[in-house]
Amino acid sequence: MRARAKSTSGSLLELVFIVAIALGLALAIQALVVKPYRIPSGSMEPTLAVGERILVNRIGNHFGAPGIDDIVVFHPPHGADISECGIAGQGQFYSGAESRYPCSRPTPTRSNQNFIKRVVGLPGDRVAVRDGHVVRNGVEQKEPFARPCGGGSDCNLKQITVPAGEFFMMGDNRGDSDDSRYWGPVPRGWIIGGAFASYWPPKHVGLL
Repeated sequence: MRARAKSTSGSLLELVFIVAIALGLALAIQALVVKPYRIPSGSMEPTLAVGERILVNRIGNHFGAPGIDDIVVFHPPHGADISECGIAGQGQFYSGAESRYPCSRPTPTRSNQNFIKRVVGLPGDRVAVRDGHVVRNGVEQKEPFARPCGGGSDCNLKQITVPAGEFFMMGDNRGDSDDSRYWGPVPRGWIIGGAFASYWPPKHVGLL
């Protein structure tokens, strides 16, 4: 009887140990590989709605740079917090001749906020905006996902060159998105990961 009790006790300890290891691995995967995010604003409408839940691949961020039209989560420049471009007078926070250009340089430090936008310009690209659509290296992009801009001052902007190692981001809701037009491109190291799927609400479940 004592041997059987010891055997049962050992099995229970083994089961607890296995469950603990499994939970630890699941938490590690969640923290390091896949992270859930909730969409906080309408800047990515109609692609992503306010309150929608998405999954972000964090590990992919360490093995390759994002490409054009990828949807990514990132830390914006600190300029997004204080309404500043890295070049004083440039971008949509200001008025005057320089504000006819999108912000071409971020502030040197990043914000602690998490933003989600679409990559529309890669390092070295020449980027302009025409009627809310991106003109990349002289070619207006086909953007069926973009909502009409509405004719504001940020809908038509002259060309800038994206600095090396940085990415130009814009929301799909072109007339209502706080994005790189205002605070500049995003350095590679500030990108958290790429959004690859929506899991809530049920009617939006699917790959992005």
